[in-house]
Amino acid sequence: MDSFKNQPQPQPEAKLHFLDYWRIIRIRKAIIITVFLITAIIATAVTFILPESYSATCRIEVEAGGADIQSLNGAPVASALPYDAFFMQNTFEIMQSEVVLSNAVNELNLNEVWGKKYYNGETLKTTETMDLLKRRMDLKPVRNTKLIAITVYSEDKNECALLANTIAKAYQEYRLNLVQQVPAGGLKVYVQEAADLAARIDATNAIVQLLRGQLKIKDSDPNAMNSSPTLNEEMMRTYNSQMLEGERHCKEEETKLAKLKSLDPEKLRDVLPTVTEDSMLSDLLGKLHSDQQEYVGLTNDYAAADPHIIRIQSTIQELNHEIDERVAGIMMGLETDVSSLKANLDSLKESVETAKKNDQQEQELGQPYWEAKRNAGQLMDFQKLLAAKIEAEKLDLKTPTTSLVRITDYAQPAVDPVKPNKPLNITLGLIFGLIMGVGLAFFIEYLDTSVKTIDDVERAFQAPVLGVIPQNVGILADEGTESKHAEAYRVLRTNILFSRKDDKLNSIVMVSAGAGEGKSTTTLNLATVFAQTGQRVLIVDSDLRRPTLHKLLRVGNNIGLTNYLLKQNPIAEVIQTTNVPLLDFMASGKLPNSSMGVLGSGQMREMITELKQRYDYIFFDSPPILGVSDASILASEMDLVVQVIQYRRYPQPMNIRAKQMIEKVGGNFIGIVLNNINMSQDESYYYYSGYYHDYYYSRSEKDQEADAAKPPGSPGAAPASDATGVKQKY
Repeated sequence: MDSFKNQPQPQPEAKLHFLDYWRIIRIRKAIIITVFLITAIIATAVTFILPESYSATCRIEVEAGGADIQSLNGAPVASALPYDAFFMQNTFEIMQSEVVLSNAVNELNLNEVWGKKYYNGETLKTTETMDLLKRRMDLKPVRNTKLIAITVYSEDKNECALLANTIAKAYQEYRLNLVQQVPAGGLKVYVQEAADLAARIDATNAIVQLLRGQLKIKDSDPNAMNSSPTLNEEMMRTYNSQMLEGERHCKEEETKLAKLKSLDPEKLRDVLPTVTEDSMLSDLLGKLHSDQQEYVGLTNDYAAADPHIIRIQSTIQELNHEIDERVAGIMMGLETDVSSLKANLDSLKESVETAKKNDQQEQELGQPYWEAKRNAGQLMDFQKLLAAKIEAEKLDLKTPTTSLVRITDYAQPAVDPVKPNKPLNITLGLIFGLIMGVGLAFFIEYLDTSVKTIDDVERAFQAPVLGVIPQNVGILADEGTESKHAEAYRVLRTNILFSRKDDKLNSIVMVSAGAGEGKSTTTLNLATVFAQTGQRVLIVDSDLRRPTLHKLLRVGNNIGLTNYLLKQNPIAEVIQTTNVPLLDFMASGKLPNSSMGVLGSGQMREMITELKQRYDYIFFDSPPILGVSDASILASEMDLVVQVIQYRRYPQPMNIRAKQMIEKVGGNFIGIVLNNINMSQDESYYYYSGYYHDYYYSRSEKDQEADAAKPPGSPGAAPASDATGVKQKY
């Protein structure tokens, strides 16, 4: 079981609710209100201390630029101007530059005027005056227009209007001078460029004539920029067509000749007349065919030695010889034709290649000349364009120009001051103060690592909360059984009883991490509640270093626990009665030099055993567990250990360390009591004590007596009690 307790438990995820933020605001409302008031007061004071300032605005219309007439091609010049996305920003920078502001400063003599006004009569430099003027200027474009608003601030309502109008006029003059100066300067550049260009053209023409003589170039066309080739495109297309046709015909003849040569002589005789027309061969073949038919007929009538057979055989033999000679002649003629076709084709190709080579040589030879001539032509074309541009610029100079800046609204003297804006400044101060106060409250809350809510305890300590004690709780023994704080201790008593796993576990020690967490008050009031239920209860003040219970009970501390442990007095003499029935008290007694040995002695264990037999419940009040070792000894000897944690007093790690020490010494830790909770500020604790108080004490005494007289279990009846006197609230 102990090993299971020591195992790290998974901590649930912490989620902030809206009510958590509202709780922080309510708890830290003093800080929020203080910061809010301080900021509001400072903002209001500064607003009324600041000097008043006036403003005046002059509006001007600005054009991007261009001539007042149309260009030579009749189109407006403005249409040729590209869109400039940075035109307005460039205009603002120019209006704040020295070329514009220096003229305004000199015109109004601001160096002396502002020197007397702000620097005890010392004349300012122009750069210093311009810096002051820039800080007083505000330039803004008017949306979707070409207008610019020039706003100037000053303590003098007339001076701000004068400054705004003067700056607008200074920029207008700057643009007008710029329009007049640029064309004149550009014309000088064009004239100088024209003179240089004429000299370059003369030099280039001289080079052209020199190369023409040296290279012996024949150039009869003054507009020609390349040499005329021997074979023009039309001739090349003709030659190419002829060569393709010759190659095709030659290929066909070669193919036909090859096929004829591959035939045997007998078949060649029959095929050759179909390939080429030859009347002699056709006649010879016809005669041969006739003689062969005659020979076949004679062989049927005559013997082989007959003169007619011999004659016809001789004729057939002569015809075969003539046919063979004719076939050989035709084949030789075909070979000659193929050779002639090849020779003509080769001659044509050689002629074309020779003409190409001659043209290439001539082109390479005359390349310097033609290059120089082309350069001269380009320079002459540019000279014509430049001459036209010069004439156009001369015409522009003779044309009157219109200002590209027009003042549409002159600034008028101001009536009411614009700075400081008192309502706005005060409002912003209030808003800023509220934000600062809330931010500081949340920052302090973030730095505060103390125990704040039950969720903090259950998430960090992995232990149940047995009870929640409200703030400013008194002594129940003095307040009586009907005290409005008693219910919180009754809830604590009930939870402790249900946390016991054995009814014999009746010795309870209350411990805390540090001093001042309300451990002694909690012990006394809890014991009082137990005694009010009819149980015999004993309180033992075992805080031998700083005992306080005897002061709360207003009894003496001369004899007590230490006297019994040191065997100076028997147990009956060290136990005192109190004004609460069934509640006895054992004071700490005389404080020894070392309490550690006393509390850890066998006498202490014997006393606990004896007291458990005499009383139903025994409560021990101990010193802080992190300060001394007494609490650790008591935690290890008691049946039950309850840790008291005061609301927002000590950091969580300190309280967690106290719980770990209880578990290390083997104490039976059953839960935590949250003490000193401010119910009015933290509504998340209200249902732990507020419900009971509202239910039982918000009604008249007559209503409460009537509810008490009702049978248990009936509607409106008071909660019943069990056999031990514990109200069955849960």
